[in-house]
Amino acid sequence: MPQHLSEPFSPEEAGKIETLRAIMRRLRTPGSGCPWDLEQTFATIAPYTIEEAYEVADAIERGNLEDLCEELGDLLLQVVFHAQMAEEAGAFRFEDVVRGISEKMVRRHPHVFGNKPVEGSEGVRGLWEKLKADERAARDGSKTESGALDGVPPALPALKRAQKLQTRAARVGFDWPDVRPVFQKIAEETDELRSELDAGSDAGRLAHELGDILFSVVNLARHLGVDAEAALQAANGRFTRRFSGVEQRLQESGKLPTDATLAEMDRLWDEVKRSDG
Repeated sequence: MPQHLSEPFSPEEAGKIETLRAIMRRLRTPGSGCPWDLEQTFATIAPYTIEEAYEVADAIERGNLEDLCEELGDLLLQVVFHAQMAEEAGAFRFEDVVRGISEKMVRRHPHVFGNKPVEGSEGVRGLWEKLKADERAARDGSKTESGALDGVPPALPALKRAQKLQTRAARVGFDWPDVRPVFQKIAEETDELRSELDAGSDAGRLAHELGDILFSVVNLARHLGVDAEAALQAANGRFTRRFSGVEQRLQESGKLPTDATLAEMDRLWDEVKRSDG
């Protein structure tokens, strides 16, 4: 590690985690560090941590490994940032983070690091969930089993959390045997929303019923073996791509979307959709 971080350092030094940690310590040094970095807290950095995780997922979705390398670095910086703030507070250090995850990975893979056999990925998943539940019970000092829905983070994106909650409930038998009743449930919830709308219900009631529809649609995705979050992200991508195509075609005719009629844009949308596949 170079004595002065402002001086160039070799690729070998730059590739060491200690270099990144030293940079973060320098940024967080009162008096000589970065004013912005010094002002940050766990709460202010948390949104950036979530954003960087999504950017990692985006690079993977696009199949761009060069971007993935960069985004993984940005996500690693978040871990180092949080660990540095924790060390300053006397709570834990970066080494504790690494030690904790290393021990957890060994503990949750007794079929690899021990002598507990499992069959297939489903067996591994079931064992993983059981070990997680046992760890939560031990951590809470409880000898009783925790609730089936315990441990699903409230901060997860809503679609992903809904799917996880439904999966947890299904594991203890709270689930329909096949996909057909799910379609019926979606129709039922849609009728309830329509009734509330016809009755002139307030926005709170409409949001309640709409939430039930969305939850039911996520359940449909789960029964179909589809990740609801990924499916909606893909739909967002298609919409963005196709609407941009509509804008391009309007521009070629000297128009903006605000100059076109809805019928004209709808016709162009159908054209773009056909060419988009």
